[in-house]
Amino acid sequence: MKVLIADDSLVALRKLEATLIKWGYEVISAGNGYEAWDILQQADSPKLAILDWMMPGMDGIDICRKIRANRREPYVYILMLTARAEKQDIINGLEAGADDYLPKPFDSHELEVRLRAGKRIVELQEELVQARETMREMAIKDPLTTILNRRAILDLLDKEYMRSRRLNSPLAVIMADIDHFKHVNDRYGHLAGDQVLREITARLTRSIRSYDSIGRYGGEEFMVILPGCTLANAINQANRFQHVIEAESVEYEGASIFVTASFGVTTFDGMMDIDTTQLIRHADEALYQAKKKGRNRVEVV
Repeated sequence: MKVLIADDSLVALRKLEATLIKWGYEVISAGNGYEAWDILQQADSPKLAILDWMMPGMDGIDICRKIRANRREPYVYILMLTARAEKQDIINGLEAGADDYLPKPFDSHELEVRLRAGKRIVELQEELVQARETMREMAIKDPLTTILNRRAILDLLDKEYMRSRRLNSPLAVIMADIDHFKHVNDRYGHLAGDQVLREITARLTRSIRSYDSIGRYGGEEFMVILPGCTLANAINQANRFQHVIEAESVEYEGASIFVTASFGVTTFDGMMDIDTTQLIRHADEALYQAKKKGRNRVEVV
């Protein structure tokens, strides 16, 4: 684990550095508070910091206050080294945001134990952050296809609609539905159907621009949001989708499963007197027409 150490005394800095390296830590050293603060602003900065209280310019207390004021994540565990032993000084340091303190000159065994405690806290914090991120992903992602779920894609449509109206820029919506998907499940089984959904999702995702979005709208139905996309370009995109889906079979346990899809396209020019509900209704109507006219085609409303 990386540890930042900051001390304006070169002798004290080198002694602490050698001790930590011997214990297996990756040490990043700073000769003053400003340098330490710059290091903490970098990507992948240390999550453990040992700071000398008394440094010219920006001292350890100043750094503590700046770190805690930012409420940054992941958490930085701060151990303060200080020659100030007055009770009020210690209280001031802890109130500024230090997690622990150690008097100077430090006892090596005591420092090692306190660092281990700090390391445990940092690791637990990282686990909590990861768990929270996992929960956030679960809340917005479809578990089978890993693209946005229905709620998330609708939320995104609301945002893109408002942006389109604000900028008077076009916005396209494509609804896609895999044709005769029930037949796939009935003939090959639901696990094969799941594989078809994953593969079709992958093909659609590879076919969109980096700023387009795709979500699973229903069982075998997908919504694609294309900001800044005119009707003509949206039709071309839907035709590309149609081609990449029908061009190759989906392989599953020795079976080659050929599927097609139908597409409904609609657009909003940024000024039309419609809302997202009507926009979706138009795309659904176009999709219905595509299915009614024989499937494996693109229709527009």
